[in-house]
Amino acid sequence: MNSIAYIIYLLLTYFITVHVGLRFYRNGRIYILGLLEGNEALTDFINKLLLVGYYLLNLGYAALMIQLWTTVVTWLALFESIFIMTGRIMLTLALIHFMNMLVIYLIRKRQQASLHTKQ
Repeated sequence: MNSIAYIIYLLLTYFITVHVGLRFYRNGRIYILGLLEGNEALTDFINKLLLVGYYLLNLGYAALMIQLWTTVVTWLALFESIFIMTGRIMLTLALIHFMNMLVIYLIRKRQQASLHTKQ
């Protein structure tokens, strides 16, 4: 039964990672563009680099989480373990996202403070 759980988990994780990654990629460009003061070429490069790093981090984390999986013997245990493991990766994604947003906020705040001191 573990093989079924792994397949379902990896499919869910793949879907979540790709879907969320593409949303971050499309919607995050404006924030990076603001930080880089309109430098579109550098913004696109950094945005693509962040997307690839995001995919590698999350899919690698999902693969490593399979090592923590206990033996599944019933259908209830199968669904329970899939939900727990998927929940863990979703919480990890959320924490990483909010940490990135905090870093962007702090960089932006620092830039604005340095602009005010120059004037």
